[in-house]
Amino acid sequence: MSSNNNGELDVLLDKVRKSGAAKFTDEKKQIYADGITSVANSGVLDSALKVGDKAKNFTLKNALNESVTLYNELKNGPVVLTWYRGGWCPYCNITLHALQEKLQEFKQEGATLLALTPELPDNSLNTSEKNNLEFTVLSDLGNNIGKEYGVVYSLTDDVASIYNAGFGLNKVNGDASNELPLAATYIIDKNGIITYAFLDADYTQRAEPLEIISALQQLK
Repeated sequence: MSSNNNGELDVLLDKVRKSGAAKFTDEKKQIYADGITSVANSGVLDSALKVGDKAKNFTLKNALNESVTLYNELKNGPVVLTWYRGGWCPYCNITLHALQEKLQEFKQEGATLLALTPELPDNSLNTSEKNNLEFTVLSDLGNNIGKEYGVVYSLTDDVASIYNAGFGLNKVNGDASNELPLAATYIIDKNGIITYAFLDADYTQRAEPLEIISALQQLK
């Protein structure tokens, strides 16, 4: 499910959308639009885990090279699991900052926030330092966990070449797959069941932190 509810986060993201529209050539805008259409047509929204599905357990390393296991975190309460594409993505950085601002409210609902990225750990640490993040950023190298959750798609050749020329996507992720995760967000309850899912083919759309908090409150 996704919603364009003009929430606080969406207002900030819309500024980036508008600045991109102002500075990109028509050709580049078309390439990005075609990229979103390709994601929508890829079947990834159908393959992704949904509300009511059992979340798959995983163990990944955080930026300090410590192992974090989902089911261990669930012993303490629900988990908000969110994917971001990388520190190179302005939409991701704004979203991470917005999540950080509401982190205390997540904690008040007993929830732990985990963010997954396909970036190599050195790059994910830069992102967490850059955004002063106080939640756990996990490196999902090769998008292995993303694939288990069904949220991974292949970039079009045109988008991949822009990303590789622009900031070296393959170098940042340590592989040449040209695959990325949806900017998906799940809430997983203590029993490991997904109770909220934000899934959208458009990487400029994100789950609103206030919507996540509201969904956490409904678990009580």
